[in-house]
Amino acid sequence: MNTKQPLSAFEEWFRSLKIVKANNGPANGTIAATLVLLERLKEKYDLDFDAHVAPGGAQIKGASGAAVAAILSNFGETRPFAKEGGRTNRGGQGDIRPLFKSLAALKLESLPPEQRNEVLTSFQAFLVERVKDFHNRQKLKLVFDPKLSTWQIIHDLFETSHSEGKAGYVAQHLVGAKLQLRFPNVEVSNESASTADKPTNRSGDFAIGNTVFHVTVSPMEGVYKKCQENIKEGLKVYLIVPDAKLAAARQLGEQYCNGHIAVESLESFISQNIEEISVFAAEKLKHSLVSLVKIYNERVNAVEVDKSLMIELPSNLEKYNG
Repeated sequence: MNTKQPLSAFEEWFRSLKIVKANNGPANGTIAATLVLLERLKEKYDLDFDAHVAPGGAQIKGASGAAVAAILSNFGETRPFAKEGGRTNRGGQGDIRPLFKSLAALKLESLPPEQRNEVLTSFQAFLVERVKDFHNRQKLKLVFDPKLSTWQIIHDLFETSHSEGKAGYVAQHLVGAKLQLRFPNVEVSNESASTADKPTNRSGDFAIGNTVFHVTVSPMEGVYKKCQENIKEGLKVYLIVPDAKLAAARQLGEQYCNGHIAVESLESFISQNIEEISVFAAEKLKHSLVSLVKIYNERVNAVEVDKSLMIELPSNLEKYNG
């Protein structure tokens, strides 16, 4: 069989997948789980999808970060990708089931195993190229115009991240970088921004002294409930939100917490400190912005798979990157 025909069907399935804005493509978990499933089909070509689902029906059998890394390595791709291996991708099964219908139509079971596995390998190779596309995306662009206020520079950077679907990640890591820059002798925790969607024992995104910081681009009821718990524990609370959400967030903060929390805009929270650290001097400000970006990139690089979250310094700040 010519592998071009099956590959066309596979590509058609791939194009039907929901696009995740932050990835500019399908969810990493879906790609990871599909790589594992194709590997399972090489070992035993069973098109009963449920036979590949672990007990409980929540995840794909054998899906793990290590399993995905091993498959990618076979194709020469060694960069970290999908640490969970698709195990926690909620939409993964719904995405992949239609693929099994496409495979059934291809009737690959009629082929000798070696020839069938060649076709399945071509599917994996296609996905590995998409993984490479993911890794090779451009970093966020910081635009530095000395005529603009520091507030506006941070705001514009955040707006860029929002347009690329990365706002939640960027907001958390910018605040973390700002705290680390401001308090260099204090340990500032560093977690993947996706951790915020999982149950944890953390009191907030960051904790310094007896103060907790919550960072969110979409302040909903849940974050105010956490703030209420912090207050009961005797902690001071900051809620950091984008400037566009500030007025509404303050209203809800008053409603839920009766003036017991400080609600600040992301832009002001970061820019004011940068100005103060720079003693409001233009030349020092450039050094401070570069330091903020360097710390931010180090923090992102340490905990995030997606390196396109990192910030690229503009040419007019490069000479301060010493």
